[in-house]
Formats: sequence, C-alpha cells, structure tokens
Amino acid sequence: MQNALLIGLSRQMTLERQMDVIANNVANANTNGFKADHSLFEEYLNSNARQDNFIGRDRRISYVHDRGTFRDVGQGPMEATNNPLDMAINGSAYFAVQANGGELYTRDGKFSLNSTGQLVTASGNLVLGNAGPITFQPTDHDINVAPDGTVTVLEGTSRTDSIRGKIRMVSFDDPAKLTKLGGNLYGAGSANQQADTRSTLQQGYVEKSNVNAVGEMTRMVEVMRSYTAIASLLQQQSDLHKNAIDKLADVPA
Repeated sequence: MQNALLIGLSRQMTLERQMDVIANNVANANTNGFKADHSLFEEYLNSNARQDNFIGRDRRISYVHDRGTFRDVGQGPMEATNNPLDMAINGSAYFAVQANGGELYTRDGKFSLNSTGQLVTASGNLVLGNAGPITFQPTDHDINVAPDGTVTVLEGTSRTDSIRGKIRMVSFDDPAKLTKLGGNLYGAGSANQQADTRSTLQQGYVEKSNVNAVGEMTRMVEVMRSYTAIASLLQQQSDLHKNAIDKLADVPA
C-alpha cells in the first residue's frame, strides 16, 4: 500500500515540473526568437520493497523519474516589421552580442540604435559584427542588410554604398547544449561554436517564438487532469490504509 503512495507522489512531482516548463513556454509564446522546452521522463525501477508472495518481475516498483528537459531548436515563424534594423535568421545560426562582460548569443533580431549609433538588441546589448560592434554615422541612411549579413548605407549625399560591417552569425555543433541565461540570451555552455556560412539574414523581419500556444494549453489541461486523478488515487489509498488500521484495532488481543 505504501508503494502505491510513493509511486503516486513521484508522478505528482514530475507533473509539477512539467507544469513549470509548460507555463514558461506559454509565457514566452510572444517572445521573439524563443525556443520551447519540453519535459523528458523515464521509468525508474526499484526492487527494495517486496513481499515474499511477489516473485520475479512483480517485485519491481516502477517510479516516474524527471530526467530533465530538452529544447526545440526548430525555426519560428517570420513576422514582417518593415523596420530596416530588424533581422531574422533563416537557418540554425545565432546572433553574437556583447553582454555581461563577454560574448553571448540570441535569436531575437529586434534591433535598434543607441545614443552613439551602435546597433543594439532590445535589452541594449551590442550586436557584434566580424570586426566588432556595428556602428553607424549620424548622416547614414538607406540601411541595407544583405543575406550574408553585410551592412551597407548611403552616407550623406553620396550615391555610393558604404560598408558598416558584417553581422556575425554563429552556429553550434549541438544547439541543445546552449545554456539559457535569461533575457533571451544563451551561453555557449559545452557546445562548440563556429562561424556560420549557410544561414541567411532577412531584413525587416523578426523571428517569433516557436511555441505552439494551442498545443501547450492542451498539455496544461492534461497535466492538471492527471494531477487531480493521482490526488484522488492517493486519497483512496490513504483511506484504505486508515480503514485497515481501524479494523486491526478491533481484532481481539
């Protein structure tokens, strides 16, 4: 009887973790470049608790083990903004930005200019090019970003394109190993990075979150129902345990 309680509790603990992951996905359904997380579970067998009348496979107690989460690194939908500073990556690359005293990475291409003419993210982090931050002059206009990331402008009354740098795009051997640091930023973690030559930039667009809001809400309802069903089962087991003790108390000594 205690085994049933322990199994139920192990499942409830994993359901709570799964609800946290789903809630975080739903909260970031409109976050540019956000990548959804999903829970990963496995069966954990424990043979410590047993009775002599249970033999072989019947002695194994099967718990639910919260193994961790995995990230869906699939491409999110593109949304047109008509802002020449906005950029979306077609491919698996990441923008390199200068943040927290080092180089971090993001898929959020909602960019703007700071007071000194440098290209920055929505959080104010410098967007890095192949030769450092991308910096514009006060007289620059008609900004153009080529698919390979080359940034050109027309300066003043000139009709000749001037190059302001090339957006640095970085890819990783295993993007799932990137570490989420908050603020839509990633650290390299244990993943190996390299310059990306296959991905392309799309100017005037931003990549939206790849979260399937309807699917996540459906999973949220399923988790709530499962949690309620297990709570009911645990209550029934507790009542059985209580009744058994009451009956044993009535047995004559």
